[in-house]
Amino acid sequence: MIINSAKDKVLRLNSFKSELAIHQKPFYLHLSEGIGKVISLIEDKVIQGLKKEDRKIQQWLYNKYAPILLGICRRYVKVTEDAEDVLIDTFYKIFTNIHQFKGNGSFEGWMKRIAVNESLMLLRKNHNFKLTVEISNIEISTKSAAIDNLQERDVMALLEKLPTGYRTIFNMYVVEGYKHREIAEILEISINTSKSQLILAKKKLRALLTDQELGDVG
Repeated sequence: MIINSAKDKVLRLNSFKSELAIHQKPFYLHLSEGIGKVISLIEDKVIQGLKKEDRKIQQWLYNKYAPILLGICRRYVKVTEDAEDVLIDTFYKIFTNIHQFKGNGSFEGWMKRIAVNESLMLLRKNHNFKLTVEISNIEISTKSAAIDNLQERDVMALLEKLPTGYRTIFNMYVVEGYKHREIAEILEISINTSKSQLILAKKKLRALLTDQELGDVG
């Protein structure tokens, strides 16, 4: 009986260890969850403060996210002063529309979408995207490997050299992740125009990158 009891204890202990191993999470996952909860608590406090129009919270949010959101505005708007104006409009929308944030997705992502929308609003006022030329009947050689390499490289500094239509659609498709159908609806253009502008934007960027590399070598 003693032997059997000891064996039973060993079996139960091994069984318990197996269950524990199945349900136990690695330390880094526990740490990540802990950090995530802290960030969530801070975010909730910030959102509640914004809803109460707390000036200190508004200033804290501006100081923390202004550089990030300005970077988004600058990707779309060439003139620095105009991009800064768009940034102000972005924060105005964030502060006045905070009650529209329902917690679906990240708060930072919500703010970034506002920055993109405000940038596009300015561009639509100053640029007629409908005037861009479709190239559905024009053959342009674009190797997929070259395109992939282009997307992987740091080309943000070169975007300023692109025409408005190229730069806008490149940003929306490659950086923001919009589909051509969505871009067409937002900019009120055809899907073919969106695709054409993206192809031309990548072609132009490859040429700019090649010139830059040759300049570095020279």
